Amino acid sequence: MKLKLIKGWPLAPIIGLILTVATGVILLDFKAGAKLRTLSYDLLLVKRPVQLPPEAVIVYLDEISHQELNQSLNAPWDRALHAKLLDRLTAAGARAVAFDIFFGAANPDRAEADAKFLAAIKRNGRVIVAADEIPTGDKFKELKMPFDALREMVSDAHIGSAEMRPDSDMIVRRLPPNDGIIGSLSWAAAEFLQAPVTVRNEERLKDGWINYYRPANTTPSCRYYEALDPALVPDSFFSNKTVFVGARIITKFAGDRKDEYVTPHTFWMNDPEHLFISGVEIQVTSFLNLLRGDWLTRLSPRVELTMLVVIGILAGFGLVRLRPLVSTATAVGFLLVFCVVVYQVFLHELIWFPWLIVVVQISLSLILSIVVNSVQLYVQNKLFEKSLEMYLSPKLVKKFAANKDLLLPGAKKETLTILFSDIANFTSISEGMEGNDLCLRMNAYFQSAVSDCIHHTDGTIVKYIGDAIFAFWNAPDPQSDHAVRACAAALRFRDQPAQFMNSQQLITRIGLHTGEASVGNFGSTARVDYTALGENINLAARMEGLNKYLGTIVLITGDTRNEIGESLVLRPLGKFRLKGFEKSVEVYELLDQPDQAARTQPLRDAFAAALKLFHQREWDAAEAAFKHVLEISADDGPSKFYLKHLKEMHDHPPSANWSGEVELKEK
Repeated sequence: MKLKLIKGWPLAPIIGLILTVATGVILLDFKAGAKLRTLSYDLLLVKRPVQLPPEAVIVYLDEISHQELNQSLNAPWDRALHAKLLDRLTAAGARAVAFDIFFGAANPDRAEADAKFLAAIKRNGRVIVAADEIPTGDKFKELKMPFDALREMVSDAHIGSAEMRPDSDMIVRRLPPNDGIIGSLSWAAAEFLQAPVTVRNEERLKDGWINYYRPANTTPSCRYYEALDPALVPDSFFSNKTVFVGARIITKFAGDRKDEYVTPHTFWMNDPEHLFISGVEIQVTSFLNLLRGDWLTRLSPRVELTMLVVIGILAGFGLVRLRPLVSTATAVGFLLVFCVVVYQVFLHELIWFPWLIVVVQISLSLILSIVVNSVQLYVQNKLFEKSLEMYLSPKLVKKFAANKDLLLPGAKKETLTILFSDIANFTSISEGMEGNDLCLRMNAYFQSAVSDCIHHTDGTIVKYIGDAIFAFWNAPDPQSDHAVRACAAALRFRDQPAQFMNSQQLITRIGLHTGEASVGNFGSTARVDYTALGENINLAARMEGLNKYLGTIVLITGDTRNEIGESLVLRPLGKFRLKGFEKSVEVYELLDQPDQAARTQPLRDAFAAALKLFHQREWDAAEAAFKHVLEISADDGPSKFYLKHLKEMHDHPPSANWSGEVELKEK
């Protein structure tokens, strides 16, 4: 059932096309897709192998250094220490030194320290210092520069803004701005070292995204107090490196404000050490991006929009027209190829694309495809099931509805547990009954037998043969415990509330056997029946008939017993050679569930002792033993059978090679 649009186009693919394209456009350009866009960037970085560029290191003003160097937590550091650090870095051959520390106005009380610091800067000659941009209103800022003597010494080209522009989740994804009153500290350091991008001022830098090489706090670093001592940090650590000096967690001067961010790696890290990143490490990462020319960019908005529209058209229109399995395979295959291409472009071209939007587009199209096809298939199956319910069991209806190939002629070998049932003396019981009354009684009987017993254990009803029922387990659906299920059905059958017909109680005899049979659809071109054929089917039927001779209700063969093991209470009744079968068959009476074993234990023990004497040819002792069983249970059918058979054994002893079987000459 398909809805049609003009020119015969199916409506569902058109709806899929519109929804998928609209979803892509909304997620690309509107706030609703912001998280997907940033997560696309984050995941690409997280899944990439960690890199460790060697060109820069960090000296941290951390709390331990505060303590070791006796610096106050609520005042600027002694600039004489900065002078000492600079002299150390100069001697170690540092390529440049960038202070991510704002040096405020000069103070007469610190004049001597300031003079030492300025002299150290002059001796080094490769120092970049930070300025501070302070918001003064919406989109307006005020620039605070270092104190005059320092500014005159380092010049405008050696000063950079320490400003960060994090997203709402506190991840700084864009390169620190170079479009403010002054450029960023990372830009100033790169420009000082004449990085090619600062010379050419590349156009692609306008859409620059930080290329995080690794998780937070993994940039080579040392503590401030350690950097002052060559015994703690060797010169090789600083040699030919750009050294960034800044606070870890605490920025500007101690006690002012926290400068704490997260990175794309943060949400995938378990180690608290790598959860948060300081502003100076972001500056270092940005500096390395500029120095190495490996920052990230995006495609132009027009190109991204075109890609999403094209993918939306193909996915929205195409996937809905395919069957669910084909649609799923196509969607998964496309996404795998697409993600590999996106990742390779990211690795080799340093271009990232909001690929998760495409994942959402494809997923939406796939869901729509599955829904449309499922509704259509549901309607078709319901109509089909209604037809099958006229003549098939619920189990077969479900199987055939899911796999219509099962309706085709053909069969295969399967191991089944087969059940045959028959009502004892049915002919005499039903004699004289009116047709309608007989029909009502038998329908009630079959309803109870099928619903409460056979279908309750997921058995398959093959057919009704007069008052008999033919069923099996392990087909059409495989069942590893098919023999246990069949035995459970037989016990439920036996233990049903009494049913009467013509004022006589109905007694159902049941036979079970497990063996291989040909299962499938047999018949003519006009009609086929789902059934099973083979010698083992006949043996199950003979087990049902054997009940009549042994006076039992449920009999199973040794093959079924081997399948169920010790899971049910059984009574071995001996070996029987049935007419028409070459081999003797071990026969067991199915008695109870394990929790009822104690009830029949005396009977089973006494019967087992009597049967053993019978097999040992001790006829007199066996006769006495079977009579003893009747003292325990006066109506025990198997004991009566053996007592009758013992008379024949007295008159006609078996041959010397007799193995204990009882031969039945009648069916």
